[in-house]
Amino acid sequence: MADDKEMSASVVDSNDPVTGHIISTTIGGKNGEPKQTISYMAERVVGTGSFGIVFQAKCLETGETVAIKKVLQDRRYKNRELQLMRVMDHPNVISLKHCFFSTTSRNELFLNLVMEYVPESMYRVLKHYSSANQRMPLIYVKLYMYQIFRGLAYIHTVPGVCHRDLKPQNLLVCFSYHEVAEGSLFVFAFLLKVTLCQQVDPLTHQVKICDFGSAKQLVNGETNISYICSRFYRAPELIFSATEYTTSIDIWSAGCVLAELLLGQPLFPGENAVDQLVEIIKVLGTPTREEIRCMNPNYTDFRFPQIKAHPWHKVFHKRMPPEAIDLASRLLQYSPSLRCTALEACAHPFFDELREPNVRLPNGRPLPPLFNFKHELSGASPELVNKLIPYHVKRQLGLNFLHPAGT
Repeated sequence: MADDKEMSASVVDSNDPVTGHIISTTIGGKNGEPKQTISYMAERVVGTGSFGIVFQAKCLETGETVAIKKVLQDRRYKNRELQLMRVMDHPNVISLKHCFFSTTSRNELFLNLVMEYVPESMYRVLKHYSSANQRMPLIYVKLYMYQIFRGLAYIHTVPGVCHRDLKPQNLLVCFSYHEVAEGSLFVFAFLLKVTLCQQVDPLTHQVKICDFGSAKQLVNGETNISYICSRFYRAPELIFSATEYTTSIDIWSAGCVLAELLLGQPLFPGENAVDQLVEIIKVLGTPTREEIRCMNPNYTDFRFPQIKAHPWHKVFHKRMPPEAIDLASRLLQYSPSLRCTALEACAHPFFDELREPNVRLPNGRPLPPLFNFKHELSGASPELVNKLIPYHVKRQLGLNFLHPAGT
């Protein structure tokens, strides 16, 4: 796969993908490798936006189902998303298989990113629980959020990437609808999905962060655009027009996702930028001058109504575990530096159940791999690493203590 990622993308003639349209491209041919033709049949569009489209396709040579993201390419520049995806390799980050360029009859150049196909998004899973008038089981909230933080810990520390648009639509999950509820609607939905789950096991509940179209490697002292990230998940420093923010904007977004999984609806559903800040103030209270300075030192307009913070335990229902409330409060802080890191979030007591030796999914199956750490532990303290790797895993590995440098 790494070789495919590094290949030089070929150019093929192509019209916009429609059902049954076939795109053929050539891979290999470097360092004496034989060239290989791969053909994809576009099956259906699964996402659209200002960036272009994402469609599900089948590789005719192997039968494998893939997702292809097709974006208009400016011939003067390299595509940042492609450059970032080429260097990322983690179980909780969508993987790039290869890429190719295509042209239209109007001589428009498109970049096609061929990625692994995962059948569902967190957004659609949330909608199905809501339609069934159910809350997501807490074990799934723990499992999904842990994997999101693990993926963020990797992208923040290894390639040094800030996602900048973390939201349920950009979190893919191997999920089966028949686990939501019994009933004809969900049985039908499940049967419909069976045909779409050929490459991934929908019962694993593995999560993958996707869509790196807004992502960027942040550089200290370098300014960035503040109009970034979808509104409900936008960190307050972005609303205050900060241009020297950090990866902690992703931590805020993850806190919003956690709250949404627990509540079944967005925590801060603002209708515009100003209203978004109002929604945040209704929960966190009016930011102090010091908190505003931490978010954006250049922001000088301090005219805000004085509102007291709403207690976190009143934001959620009475039966909410205190660990869940505590984690949300550590993520959703005005001051970016006070938010915990992604790796610290993984070690939070809210996720202790996942570290128990005999824990199982509600369907009786084992959890997806959670402790096969790679480079995301580099730079972590020994105490943090000790918390992250359960005793039963250390025992299996024959280790008393696993030092970050040895992972």
